[in-house]
Amino acid sequence: MPITDTNFIEQMKAKQSEQLAELKNKLDKTEDFRDYELAVVILAAGLGKRMKKPDKPKVMFEVNGKPMIQYVVELALKVNAHRIIPIVGHHREQVISFLTKIIPELPSPTEGGSHETPHGSEDVSNAVFDFAIQEEQLGTGHAVMQTEKLLTGFEGNVLILSGDVPLLSFETLENLIYEHVENDLDATLLTTAFKDPAGYGRIVRDANGNFSKIVEHKDATKEEKKIKEINPAIYIVKSKVLFDTLKKITPDNNQKEYYLTDIFRFIPKERVGTVITEDELEVTGVNSLEQLKEIEKHLRSK
Repeated sequence: MPITDTNFIEQMKAKQSEQLAELKNKLDKTEDFRDYELAVVILAAGLGKRMKKPDKPKVMFEVNGKPMIQYVVELALKVNAHRIIPIVGHHREQVISFLTKIIPELPSPTEGGSHETPHGSEDVSNAVFDFAIQEEQLGTGHAVMQTEKLLTGFEGNVLILSGDVPLLSFETLENLIYEHVENDLDATLLTTAFKDPAGYGRIVRDANGNFSKIVEHKDATKEEKKIKEINPAIYIVKSKVLFDTLKKITPDNNQKEYYLTDIFRFIPKERVGTVITEDELEVTGVNSLEQLKEIEKHLRSK
């Protein structure tokens, strides 16, 4: 029986906040938690049909004068990522050209390979950048598959972000990473409770409040559709676990796509953690011009 009680979610948030505060205090007194290896993969290949400009990648639409992809790359740098890999597709030359201009020493579209940015750079850190190309749009799982060769030999954690979620905060992402690293989990998801969760994948929990599964809206039962806690598609996964499970997923669904969420079918439930954020807007992806205006309005009010 899925948990649908909003009070339960609020209790989970409060408990989690206390645990994370205690954890941060402990880690601050011992060692820097950022000593771990972290690669950030950014989903940025989408077209954005509802944005009404088919010749422009969705992540290149501006929020307060800055393309959405820039917000996400800057966030990746803040969490001290060792590797940053935007996955590009539709009109990818626009995304690649933009990023090579704003970040010194990024590989140009013709160079290939990777290039380390200058040591000590104030805004860039020591991140190594690569571009993964998704020629065909065969789902989020398929998109992440394109990064496997670039991450050959990488044994750290892979943080998966969406290039159309510009409001995600450093604090929320830091909490997600803390939870994952300290508990040595195979995978950790960010979740939130939406007032209107229609269209979003739901987080189904067992009677003890532990993660059970993700169910897409169109596949959810009547009872599961009552769940307010949703999956905003922000994850951190051990590299080996990620690519091992990606090999097991199939496009056996109505869309004939490889869903990234299917990897959780192959990860033991006790090895999966969740972190709940209270801010619905910070995990909202931009899928229309109306949502873009809402995000801009929020930023200007801060």
